[in-house]
Amino acid sequence: MSPTSNLPGLPAHGHVTFLGAGPGDPGLLTLRAVEALARADVLIAEPDVLDVVRVHARGGVDTPQPAADDTSMTADATPFRAAANLVMEAARGGRRVVRAVSGDPGLDTYAAEEMLACAAAGIPFEVVPGIAAAVGVPAYAGVPLRDAQGTDVRFVDARTASDRCWSEVGVSDGTVVVTTALDSVAAAAGELVAAGRKPDTPMTVTVAGTTTRQRTWTATLGTIAQVLKQAKVLPSPDGGRPVIAVVGECSAPAQRDQLSWFESKPLFGWRVLVPRTKEQAASLSDQLRSYGAVPHEVPTIAVEPPRTPQQMERAVKGLVTGRYEWIAFTSVNAVKAVREKFEEYGLDARAFAGIKVAAVGEQTAAALVAFGVKPDLVPSGEQSAAGLLEDWPPYDPVFDPIDRVFLPRADIATETLVAGLIDLGWEVDDVTAYRTVRASPPPADTREAIKGGGFDAVLFTSSSTVRNLVGIAGKPHNVTVIACIGPATAKTAEEHGLRVDVMAPEPSVHKLAEALAEFGAARRAAAIEAGDPVTRPSERRPGSRRRRTAP
Repeated sequence: MSPTSNLPGLPAHGHVTFLGAGPGDPGLLTLRAVEALARADVLIAEPDVLDVVRVHARGGVDTPQPAADDTSMTADATPFRAAANLVMEAARGGRRVVRAVSGDPGLDTYAAEEMLACAAAGIPFEVVPGIAAAVGVPAYAGVPLRDAQGTDVRFVDARTASDRCWSEVGVSDGTVVVTTALDSVAAAAGELVAAGRKPDTPMTVTVAGTTTRQRTWTATLGTIAQVLKQAKVLPSPDGGRPVIAVVGECSAPAQRDQLSWFESKPLFGWRVLVPRTKEQAASLSDQLRSYGAVPHEVPTIAVEPPRTPQQMERAVKGLVTGRYEWIAFTSVNAVKAVREKFEEYGLDARAFAGIKVAAVGEQTAAALVAFGVKPDLVPSGEQSAAGLLEDWPPYDPVFDPIDRVFLPRADIATETLVAGLIDLGWEVDDVTAYRTVRASPPPADTREAIKGGGFDAVLFTSSSTVRNLVGIAGKPHNVTVIACIGPATAKTAEEHGLRVDVMAPEPSVHKLAEALAEFGAARRAAAIEAGDPVTRPSERRPGSRRRRTAP
């Protein structure tokens, strides 16, 4: 029986799961956390973790937020007590509640109070641990907390630490992990020095840990205030941001230089514009994130049904009646258009029985497999119409009982594939399966970021994405790295006055992302070799000095 189920014989009541959302990286949620979120009727989350957990909740889940001006609250009530009231109200109503907190519930200041309230009210609850920031952030900063000698580790919350606590960690020679605020780091360092730690003890300070905004500074207890001032991090109106500071030999700069695996990713922190829809860009965006980038999808093309659907309807019926020997898909959108027609007629993948299926591109092939159809032919070389023609067999009246090919395509598709198939002896039904139109302009802040240099790179996957992006949002700033999928796309970019910095070795969106990562790695290595700070392309634009220091 699932822990979230009511036991037989007990009165109907709700259930509360106290869930640790981890330090910030959505990938650090546990499998049990994802399972609990998928079952939740109500999700009550701290604001800083709501976006992390909400994506795993089922559609229609309630996400009430405690009102700061709730008149029912007493004068000394806090937002956390308001959240507790929401938890209890929902649970008493027989609903499954997930109460999500940052880090781990066991280290949360108020979670224990809420658990006691549930216990007193007879409401069953469970705890799903999460990765505590004090443990996860140092791991992402490349700072191990223990070594082969079994170094003692102490955790200190500077906001509540007593004089006795500082004295105890001050006389210790172990590792101290301090949770504090950015503008309180120097004060915490001073407490440790006053308690007996040497001023030259190594110290690292990490803000926005485990996210692509993470930034780490290495100093000593005696120099950390000067380091943050020289980096123009402080003074700052954002000085209240939480940080994790690690004090001790494990945070020595020489060691961190070797172990800083996260911030040394080739595209770490780069904002990369992907001019595709979220559905089209899913796997590409995942790949970019693996390189440390922050992908931002902006659709430049909208897909609409053909103006006259009769031709498509006849072709789909022809598939069922045996009119075609082959069907060729050149895009994910073509697969989607045919699949929608199938569903409209109550058909499924079994209607492809006896028909040979060709696909151009790995994403098109994946879309077919998701539909339940395994392509018979995928280009062995270049993933394009020309590559497909190189592998397409000529029509043979002995082996091919039918000489006709169904080609569902966009209204603006080129004639290369049609002409090539005719040359091979095939009859082609070239059918408009969907229309591509220019998408609506993106929001004003996105347009400003494109033109003002707020993006570090743009990935262009076709000539039309170049034309449409410039048409709906303007030309990317000259500091932005322009990456193109092939020579034709690069030529179009240059015709629009763009400098092409990266080109994929073959026409594949994933090879394009790889090429951009290699460009970023080479750029990073050159900066390190020259003794320069590693910066993002967007930090070179005029007026970006202040933004450069922001994590």
